[in-house]
Amino acid sequence: MEKCDSRTRAYKNGKTFDQCRDIAKELSLKLEEKINREGQVGWDSILQTAGHDELVYKLTLKYLRQDGYDIGDWKKPRVAKTIA
Repeated sequence: MEKCDSRTRAYKNGKTFDQCRDIAKELSLKLEEKINREGQVGWDSILQTAGHDELVYKLTLKYLRQDGYDIGDWKKPRVAKTIA
């Protein structure tokens, strides 16, 4: 019986999960600069930056939240600096 190896499973465009995670980390760093400069970035802009790749998009939001940014919700679909 064959087993699925999550480390080698291909996602959109044949990328593995680890590759998607690396791309999302790079995007989150670039977006942090943009958020700090402009104050906020909309979810649609993040999705476009992620190349409409849902996994990269969700991971990017996750990393932004981990870095202390407010990722909003369905009422406020934007990522902004957290007021401290």
